[in-house]
Amino acid sequence: MSEPTGSQNPDAQAQNTAKYEQVQNEGMAQQGDHQHAAAESAAPEAPLTPDQIIQQLNVALESARADADKNREALLRMAADLENTRRRNVEEVAKAHKFAIESFAEALVPVRDSMEAALNVPDQTLETIKEGVSATMRQLDTAFEKGKIQIINPVGEKFDPNKHQAVSMVPGNSVEPPVPANHVVMVLQKGYLISERVLRPALVAVAQ
Repeated sequence: MSEPTGSQNPDAQAQNTAKYEQVQNEGMAQQGDHQHAAAESAAPEAPLTPDQIIQQLNVALESARADADKNREALLRMAADLENTRRRNVEEVAKAHKFAIESFAEALVPVRDSMEAALNVPDQTLETIKEGVSATMRQLDTAFEKGKIQIINPVGEKFDPNKHQAVSMVPGNSVEPPVPANHVVMVLQKGYLISERVLRPALVAVAQ
């Protein structure tokens, strides 16, 4: 005769109960493992020992010393480069001055030679003297050009106190053609520029 509906075999019921308890125990065990892992991850790191602290400080100190040595070497190289550049500039300026003087002196030597030769010519006439002086003047102009010396001869130009020195005032209509007021009427002594710098101002008479 079969068992009534809703009833179970005692052995099957015991097996079901054992399975339920096993599943429950496994769930609790997994939950415990998760909690243990979380507790381990949240646990603070162990403090460093004095030896470990000293070791870290020594590493940092060595790194700082290496950086300081690099910076010192770079600074010394920079200082040496600057000193070399300064020395070269001084030498170049000195050479430029020396070369300029030598070049101008070399251009003047033929002028003196011409003057000396003219003095040694016997029985000179006025015409030969004039020709010799003209040749010497041409040589002198060439020397001035090489030395960047320019003549200031400002007849008819507006008076410039930076380049001219007025020694008298005269009527502007005293010359032909007439000169406007505050313009140079006559140059009494030429002036000179050297590389755009006034070597000597021109002595001039200025129109009233």
